[in-house]
Amino acid sequence: MSDSLGKHDPALTVRRILKVNHAGEFGAIRIYGAQIWMARRLFPDIVPPLQEMREDEIDHCRLFREAMPSRDARPCRVMAFWSLGGFLLGFLTALGGRNMIWICTEAVESTVHRHLDDQLAFLQTGDRELYRLIASIQEQELAHLQEAEKNQATRGLAHKLLLPIIGFLTDLMIWLSTWGDSSWMRAEMARSKQT
Repeated sequence: MSDSLGKHDPALTVRRILKVNHAGEFGAIRIYGAQIWMARRLFPDIVPPLQEMREDEIDHCRLFREAMPSRDARPCRVMAFWSLGGFLLGFLTALGGRNMIWICTEAVESTVHRHLDDQLAFLQTGDRELYRLIASIQEQELAHLQEAEKNQATRGLAHKLLLPIIGFLTDLMIWLSTWGDSSWMRAEMARSKQT
């Protein structure tokens, strides 16, 4: 099989979906962990919802990891990058205050929601078990997004500036974690929507 044909193999796309979702959940765990660490010292009233969302991400990470072996998928090779990036994003946004935490959550979750929509469209006629798993996780991620939108005190300049920057960084992490294969994956998913 040629390399270009391999990039369009549906089974390969499924493996990439699992790889990037598992890595993304790991990064989210690190974001929330750093935010919780700072929030305990600066604004303890928001620790409970952050802990609840972090627990969801831990569960999602586990579910994606458990789905890997039967699909011949492996974790991302740059998990340390996700760990460091997630920790730094969580720490820096928490330093900016409670509103920055919620802006960060909104930006990350809205980007994740878009990626999950693409994945669900691709999986709809293929891997029904993975489709159901991602759909159930997407519901929880959407609840995180709504929680973040609800808790923002203001949606001013910081929101306008940080939302696209954090969204871009999230997309960049996804691209880097698949060594650019997320571009192929998006194209493959777009093709599946057209058929």
